[in-house]
Amino acid sequence: MAGIGVPAARPRSAADTVGTLDLVWYAAYGSNANPDRLHCYLTGVPPTGATAGAPGAERDGRPGRGCRDRTLPARSAGIVLPGLLYFATESAIWTGGRAFYDPGTPAETPAHAYLLTRAQFSDIAAQEMYRPAGTDLDLTEALRTGRTSFGPGRYETLVCPGSYEGVPVVTFTAAWRWRELRGNPPAPEYLRQIGTGLRTAHRWSRDDTAAYLASRPGASGRWTPREVAELLR
Repeated sequence: MAGIGVPAARPRSAADTVGTLDLVWYAAYGSNANPDRLHCYLTGVPPTGATAGAPGAERDGRPGRGCRDRTLPARSAGIVLPGLLYFATESAIWTGGRAFYDPGTPAETPAHAYLLTRAQFSDIAAQEMYRPAGTDLDLTEALRTGRTSFGPGRYETLVCPGSYEGVPVVTFTAAWRWRELRGNPPAPEYLRQIGTGLRTAHRWSRDDTAAYLASRPGASGRWTPREVAELLR
């Protein structure tokens, strides 16, 4: 983001990808931007402040399992994705709006990218899709075209905006565009998770982080920068 913190890396064309698909950069723009939250998806331990249905929480009588490989990310980096962050629908875990990413809208979305194995990313994506983990996703189409869909629901569309240091950058979102949905402001704890993650990745000040989040569709008009800054104290 121009004028905020230190310059962040921006993904290059997917054609710049080198090597195998053993590793990917998972670009987290929502609550997983917070490393503590990502750890919940890796290990299956539910996050603090979440309701039933969170990663690690019991579902249909079965405990959450996390990822097959629970190793922490090899590296992480602050990157900026082309596209728009917005809040819509209703989160069953946090209540309030969920974070989504519209890569087709001219804007910039800061993210916390984690260097993961393909298996780890696949298992995290499966948990977000409410699907069984344990199967590697086919990323071929996403890397070739920049996008692939595994279903019509939220977080069932994979986006590859390019590569970073020769490794593909991937994330997941919904198939719809941001103007197709009515905005819904995020819950305080959910917003705090995102803000904490962005500050960790980009070294932003509390006020700059709050100003950015309060300006996103769905949050704008319902959250003020001052209110968000209070959450991040």
